[in-house]
Amino acid sequence: MKIILSLILVLIIASAGRAQTFSVLFNFSADNVGRSPNSQLVQGPDGRLYGERFNGVGNSYGTVFAINTNGTGFTNLFSFNYNDGGFPEGGLILSGNTLYGTTSQGENGYGTVFALNTDSTGFTNLYNFSGSDGSSPEAGLLLSGGTLFGTTFSGGTNGYGVVFGVNTNGGGFTNLFNLGLHNGGTPESALIQIGNTLYGTSYAGGTHGDGGLFSIQTNGTAFTNFYSFNNYDGYFPVDTLVASVSRLYGTTLQGGTRGYGEIFAINADGSAFTNLYSFTNSLDGGNPKAGLTLYGKILYGTVYSGGTKNFGAVFAIHTDGTGYTNLYSFTNGIDGAYPATALWLSGNVLYGTANGGGTNGYGTIFSLTLPVLASPPVLSVHFTGNHLVVTWPTNATGYTLETATNLSSAGVWSAVTNVPTIVNGQYTVTNATIGQDAFYYLTH
Repeated sequence: MKIILSLILVLIIASAGRAQTFSVLFNFSADNVGRSPNSQLVQGPDGRLYGERFNGVGNSYGTVFAINTNGTGFTNLFSFNYNDGGFPEGGLILSGNTLYGTTSQGENGYGTVFALNTDSTGFTNLYNFSGSDGSSPEAGLLLSGGTLFGTTFSGGTNGYGVVFGVNTNGGGFTNLFNLGLHNGGTPESALIQIGNTLYGTSYAGGTHGDGGLFSIQTNGTAFTNFYSFNNYDGYFPVDTLVASVSRLYGTTLQGGTRGYGEIFAINADGSAFTNLYSFTNSLDGGNPKAGLTLYGKILYGTVYSGGTKNFGAVFAIHTDGTGYTNLYSFTNGIDGAYPATALWLSGNVLYGTANGGGTNGYGTIFSLTLPVLASPPVLSVHFTGNHLVVTWPTNATGYTLETATNLSSAGVWSAVTNVPTIVNGQYTVTNATIGQDAFYYLTH
């Protein structure tokens, strides 16, 4: 008999309806700190947050900055001068103490890929685009092994951008695929990876010109435009997908049933597309310019308009489309206005940026603290004869036991159908062994 491998995970989901604490960490200005942050923050091993601004300090063409999570220690790490790149807008990724990013213009005028140490040293222009190999990378990068994967908004053979790879030392640039008008054209978002497959969004590609979703192998083969948007199911996806096993989640800037954008889900093979939520541009918000942040079975995000004051909002929604909640509405006061970037979740705190508002009118860095949750219940597993028995405390109410046979991209989590019984003060589920691996977790 094959021994069952059991992974015991507990996913505790914050209740979107409970009180949140909003804080302004930093106000941008037009003088020595720059204005209008335009990319998602990332957190380094030193605990600091790192980000970019499209508009830099003085005559610079954008900056990279760092700040402590309590709002102190703001530092401009690097200011672009156009010859080394200009106008960063795709966001940063972090590997160890090295930041990687793109600029949409610079040197040749077609954009760059760059590296920078978190202590502000070691800036390196890793690659300069020339047009035929791509132009205007407006999206961030994906690091896989020693390769940085990315997209350009334009350029390439067809003029609608490319999918590329380049080594972290700047060598080995490869044009993996030349995008076209209807097959992935004009991407504005970073790629994500499941197994050996890269997934991305195209702003105005697809069959109908309303944007699409595409996939391609890391070696450049098997390009597929696996979904095309068409107004009522949303259009103009402008930011990065997130994945849970083989289910993809994202947003569209416009479209949906009310015309103000939507939150969608789709399987990685292009099946089971679902419009999880259509924005109304009312109290719920509208026109999300940013992607989502996934934690357990809750998606967090921002909307650029709408909310109680019509200056944007932070929201949460369950991955099944239920429980949409406006967590915070911006007022265009000291809190900021028009959030246009995805959120960074650290512990129970969401960090983000607002493009406008604040004390100087040039945007803010903010945090939103979610409720601290009770300690999660502990799952236990043991064998009784030929049966696997999973138990957890009876004071942990409202939880569902789920299982999957693998953790690969093809893995599908489903609720265990056996009804829990109470044995010796423990919820108990007994499963027959079936000669294959089994993974379990509790979700709330």
